Amino acid sequence: MSDSTRPVSVALIWAQSAGGIIGHNGAMPWHLPEDLAHFKELTLGSPVIMGRKTWDSLPPRFRPLPGRRNIVVTRQEEWNAPGAEVAHTVDSAIELAAASASTVDADLTDRGHGEPVETVWVIGGAEIFASVLDSADRLEVTEIRETFEGDTIAPERDDEWMLVASDPSDGWHTSTTDLRYRFLRYENQRAQQR
Repeated sequence: MSDSTRPVSVALIWAQSAGGIIGHNGAMPWHLPEDLAHFKELTLGSPVIMGRKTWDSLPPRFRPLPGRRNIVVTRQEEWNAPGAEVAHTVDSAIELAAASASTVDADLTDRGHGEPVETVWVIGGAEIFASVLDSADRLEVTEIRETFEGDTIAPERDDEWMLVASDPSDGWHTSTTDLRYRFLRYENQRAQQR
């Protein structure tokens, strides 16, 4: 990252069920409106980085994710999509997001979220999460108590990730869809040493 860019926090965000399942057949195997609202609250006004498969999994009416700068990581040199910026590595996607950290996006200002960017959100998929996990600063996990069938698993956190917040502090929320869930925040202790 060049000296002209200000440091930004890199945060990962995902929802997982028991057993660490984060996806099944390219989609989330549950419907949890409270998680979607939490995701929106945290990421609105910030750049989001995702892999091409995550982009493709979004319903077309939500592509690009509104109120966020959408950066898609793909190895496909010719790939493009309206409303998305393309990067060919996760590092270049983070640099792209950080390069504009001190600027304000006029479109976001219209929505009341036009402050300089402080956090870059990595929103999926599993391969992108795994490549950034050790160097990220923060992790937001919506933990779902129930078990779901799935083919995509969250990367394992090592002991450097410390749980710093849980909502609720004890027990579980119950969703309008009767799922039990909680929001967990972890901080990477390696980030404290940088």
